[in-house]
Amino acid sequence: MKATALVAWNVRKLRVKRGLSQEALAVDAGVDRSYVGRIERGVENPTAETLERLAGALEVPVADLLIVPKANEKPPATLRKGRKKR
Repeated sequence: MKATALVAWNVRKLRVKRGLSQEALAVDAGVDRSYVGRIERGVENPTAETLERLAGALEVPVADLLIVPKANEKPPATLRKGRKKR
């Protein structure tokens, strides 16, 4: 798996695990929301500084963004759509 795919997988997994929207993660990391979306799709190749910002916002070490998923691990789930809380 390419590094951009690993980052995409792990950012989404950690973001969903914390219950954060892409917008909330972007605000916490000081980056644009659309940039977070492109990272999660594996379209962008974030800099080391951006990885540090994302890891800080997710409260994990930067190395956690490069963890290889287990062979049988399912792709990260998505959050419920919309802004309203139930």
